[in-house]
Amino acid sequence: MSRRRQAREAALQMLYQQDLNPDMDFHTVRAQIKERLPDEDLNEFAWHLFIGAMEHRKELDSKIEIIAQNWSLRRMAPTDRNALRLGAYELLYTQTPPRVVIDEALELAKLFGSGQSAQFVNGILDRLITPERREAMNLPGAPQEDA
Repeated sequence: MSRRRQAREAALQMLYQQDLNPDMDFHTVRAQIKERLPDEDLNEFAWHLFIGAMEHRKELDSKIEIIAQNWSLRRMAPTDRNALRLGAYELLYTQTPPRVVIDEALELAKLFGSGQSAQFVNGILDRLITPERREAMNLPGAPQEDA
């Protein structure tokens, strides 16, 4: 397992906990991340992912619900919902390449979700990649210029 995946795992677990226990304070989250990830760089990366997803949660949730037609966030499995939040945050607010974000989100969905979680997460996150980023990364579905 990559070092950054360990940080993403910790961030996902904390998002999950916060989702199910909304009264849990961020000091507790910070302490739990430090306990799980004694390496300072990984600790900071996990905290950055967690706090970023929480700060942008309303916007992320709105974008996810628009894309996940006929699926409200309430109906999604908590692990899927939070894997989507984490992946959406990384896609929209970091410079992590989209392929890396989606690959990592799929691995987390496989590890913590159901048999269909990876496919579900993949479909939604793929649709969140902006056309500009698709074009910059030369991903399928990028707008084609007329010859």
